[in-house]
Amino acid sequence: MKFGFVAKHRGAWPVNLMCEALGVSRGGFCAWLTRPRSQRSLSDEVLGAQVYQSFVRSDRTYGARRVWHDVLEQGQACGLHRIERLMKGYADTWTTIERVELRK
Repeated sequence: MKFGFVAKHRGAWPVNLMCEALGVSRGGFCAWLTRPRSQRSLSDEVLGAQVYQSFVRSDRTYGARRVWHDVLEQGQACGLHRIERLMKGYADTWTTIERVELRK
């Protein structure tokens, strides 16, 4: 999370200053930049797409439990709390997508 903040704002602020203020090492930040994405984040991306499709098919009315049942029916094994976490994380994005779709 801290490294993501540093990466996002490194054009506006010096990296050394941000790393020092956040209590992380510059070397750790550089290693984080070159490290490949984790298997969990890659599978979260795929699962997030399935969750979003289920949510849209329900006219944006399904909660995490119903979406979870839809995902299980599609053959994807995952837990309810993972679906809740993904839905909470994507909530702002999905609201923005909805607004853009309504304007077109």
